[in-house]
Amino acid sequence: MELTVRSKFWFERDGELVLSDWRVALLEAIEATGSLSAASTRLNVPYRVAWGKLKQIEKRLGVALLQSQSGGSAGGSTQLTAEARDLVARFRRFEGGLPELIQQHFEREFGSVGLAVSEKE
Repeated sequence: MELTVRSKFWFERDGELVLSDWRVALLEAIEATGSLSAASTRLNVPYRVAWGKLKQIEKRLGVALLQSQSGGSAGGSTQLTAEARDLVARFRRFEGGLPELIQQHFEREFGSVGLAVSEKE
């Protein structure tokens, strides 16, 4: 069985989580659905969890991420602020090249070793 490299990354500020793939997916779901409630349903998490994560990001970054319009006959909507859309785009661009860089580094360090990993490990 060959070794395979896997990685995850996230951004922290002062040791506290700010952004991760899941949190960015939450922002993307809000933008796609126009609603925090619909986004939480799409991600299969309670609304309160989604709302709490969103508030953590806003507090730790010091920026508003959502702009909402009240209902009326057509109903309300929620969209990302320009700052939030920029944050999502930069996060996705940053993460986009990481798998290739990690794979290259992994192959330099372990590719020629021919290590076998037992299925029991």
